[in-house]
Amino acid sequence: MPEGHTIHRLAGLHRQMFCGEVVHAESPQGKFAAGALQIDGRVLRETDAHGKHLLLGFDDDRWLHVHLGIYGKYAFGPTPAPAPTGAVRLRLSDAEEYADLRGPNTCELLDPAEKKALHGRLGPDPLRADADPELAWRRISRSRTSVGILLMDQSVVAGVGNIYRAEALFRQGIDPARPGRDLTREQWTAIWDDLVLLMADGVRVGHIDTVRPEHTPEAMGRPPRVDEHGGEVYVYRRSGMPCFLCGSEVRTGVLAGRNLFWCPSCQGA
Repeated sequence: MPEGHTIHRLAGLHRQMFCGEVVHAESPQGKFAAGALQIDGRVLRETDAHGKHLLLGFDDDRWLHVHLGIYGKYAFGPTPAPAPTGAVRLRLSDAEEYADLRGPNTCELLDPAEKKALHGRLGPDPLRADADPELAWRRISRSRTSVGILLMDQSVVAGVGNIYRAEALFRQGIDPARPGRDLTREQWTAIWDDLVLLMADGVRVGHIDTVRPEHTPEAMGRPPRVDEHGGEVYVYRRSGMPCFLCGSEVRTGVLAGRNLFWCPSCQGA
């Protein structure tokens, strides 16, 4: 499932392509035909993102809400757009470009009150200027649940997925099994600040890099990582490999139904 940096990039791309323009909307697949009809011929006024939720605001005060889920993806190109192939849930286009949405978990229209309610259900997003990490800290500091689970709870912190969870905890030397209430305020601040840094870099470059300069392939004289997710990481999907810092074997396990990666030495309890 795409993490928050991807959704913020998509918001920026839609803003660049369509903001201020009258857009044509259609649902070749037919599952969003009624919604597409309502925004067809409208002006895209603004874009927004909160966690893993993309929001496109039109000039009638309605918002297109997209959650990609596991299978959703976008394709972009110049117009005239080719005949749609596959299950295109929504095609937006103007005189110059088009955007095809396939396989989202959610594709719906929201009124302003419904959009506000959506934001209210989500935790602070490290990529949003209005994010208040204190809201997350209040829940984390009272919880017996492990910090590894809390960071993936979108109502606690929005936008963090499996990669950012694993990497931020490694970079701060925190055992993912540690209960939230056992974190110090300084540790939480360090985690949050690191998420802000790493996720903003993900928006900028389009993939997730988490290793510090002294641990890059060039600095260490090691081969670059080869993985469909791209980017250089410390522990994510490196189970059985040596930790770059201490040489211990990176471990993996399942936590709340998701694969977890950590170094038992660098992240000792």
